[in-house]
Amino acid sequence: MSLLAVGVSHQTAPVALLEQFAMGPDDRVKALHELVESDHVTEALVLATCNRIEVFAEVEKFHGGVTDVSRVLARQAGATVEELSPYVTVHYEDQAVAHLFTVASGLDSMVVGETQVLGQLRAAYALAREEGTVGRALHPVAQRALRVGKRVHTETGIDRAGASLVSVALDRAEDVIGSLTGRPVLVVGAGSMGALAATTLARRGASVVVSTRTEAHAARLADAVDGRAARLDELPAELPLADVLVTCTGATGLVVSTDVVAEAMRGRGDRPLVVVDLALPRDVDPGVGALPGVHVVDLALLQGERSSTPGRPTAGPVAADDISAAHALVEAETALLRAERQAAEVAPTVSALRSQAAEVVDAELLRLSTRLPDLDARARGEIARTVRRVVDKLLHEPTVRVKELAATPGETDYAGALRALFGLGIDAPVSVGETTLSDAVRVDPELRTGEAS
Repeated sequence: MSLLAVGVSHQTAPVALLEQFAMGPDDRVKALHELVESDHVTEALVLATCNRIEVFAEVEKFHGGVTDVSRVLARQAGATVEELSPYVTVHYEDQAVAHLFTVASGLDSMVVGETQVLGQLRAAYALAREEGTVGRALHPVAQRALRVGKRVHTETGIDRAGASLVSVALDRAEDVIGSLTGRPVLVVGAGSMGALAATTLARRGASVVVSTRTEAHAARLADAVDGRAARLDELPAELPLADVLVTCTGATGLVVSTDVVAEAMRGRGDRPLVVVDLALPRDVDPGVGALPGVHVVDLALLQGERSSTPGRPTAGPVAADDISAAHALVEAETALLRAERQAAEVAPTVSALRSQAAEVVDAELLRLSTRLPDLDARARGEIARTVRRVVDKLLHEPTVRVKELAATPGETDYAGALRALFGLGIDAPVSVGETTLSDAVRVDPELRTGEAS
C-alpha cells in the first residue's frame, strides 16, 4: 500500500482548464466513492479549491492507482486522460507527503503563505471521514498535514509574507479606485470565500452589502460585518450603487451577465466599477471585461501576475528567510512521518520472522518428543523454555536494529533484506518518486487511450 497524489493546480494549468474541474459538494462525494470503488484505490481525499483539484489516495499499485485517479479527474473535466496529461502532476510516497504538507502550509498557493487552503484541507478531510473514504493510511497523513500547516503559520513568519487570495484581489481593486474606506461593495456569495471577502472588506472600511440565494445566510453574514443583506434577484438594483462587485459563489453557471453589468454602468459617468470574480467556475460573464469603465480582477489575472513576476501576488514583500524556514519545517515533518511509516511497514516483517521462529521451535520440540518419549514433563518444559529463550535472544537484536534502521533516512530497504535473508514471503511496495502524468502515460499504454467515463 502506498500514498499517491494526482491533480492539477494553478502551477500547471490555465484557469480555463481549472474551471472544467470545478466541483460542487455532490461532485466531491461522487468522486470520493468513485475513487474507492475503483480497482486500485483503497482510500481517498479530494482537495478542491479555486486554484487546484488534487486527489490524495492510498493505492495498491502505482500505475493502477494513477490510472484510476486520472480517469475520475478526466470524467470530471469532460476530457480524455491523454488531453489532460500535460497539466497533471503525480507525486508518490515521500514526494506525495511533502507535496501535501507544502500545500497545507500555503507554500504552493497562488498567494504564498495564505491560510485559507488549510481550512479547505480540513473541510476536505472532514468530508472524506464523513463518507468513510479515509482509513488507517490516510488518517495520520491528513492529520499530520493539518498540524504541519498550523505549525508553519505559528512558528515561522510566513504570515507576514502571505495573504489570502481575497486580500490580493482587493489590493488590485484599490489600485484602480483607491482606498475602499467608505466605498459601497456588493458581495455575492456567503460561503467561506464570501465570508472572508466580507470580513476583509469590513476591516478596510468598506460599506458591505451581501447577496446570496439563501436570504438567511446573507442576513447572518451582513450582520457579522455591520452591513446589510439583499436578495439575489435585487442584484440589478444594487449593482449600480456599488463601486466594487465581489463574486464567489459555488454556482456551476454564470451568476452575473454582461447585460446586467452594462445596464448598471449606464448613468455612472466616469465612475468605474471593479468586478472581482473569485469563483471557479467563474460567476461573471467574461464579456463584462470589454465594457467601458469596468475593470475585472479574476483568477486568470492573478495567475498571470504570478507567472510574470515570481513571488507575486502577495500582500507585502516575501521574506526569503520566512519561506526557507517554512520549507525546512515541511522537510523535517516529512522525514519524521517517513520514519514513522517505515517503522510501521517493518512491523509485519518482524512479526513474520518471529512467527517463523516459533514454528521452527515448535517443530523441533515435537521432534524431540518423538525421539525421547520417556522424557518427563518437567524436563520437557525446561527444554522448551530454554530453546525459546535462546531464539528470543538471537532475534532481539536484529529485530530492534531493523526497526531503528528503517526509521533512518536512506534508500536501504532493511525490511526487504530481512525478508530475503530469512525467506519471508511478504511483498514490499514499489518505490516511485515524483513524476508527471505524461511520464505515467509513457509507462502505462492503458492510460494513453483511456477515455473519460
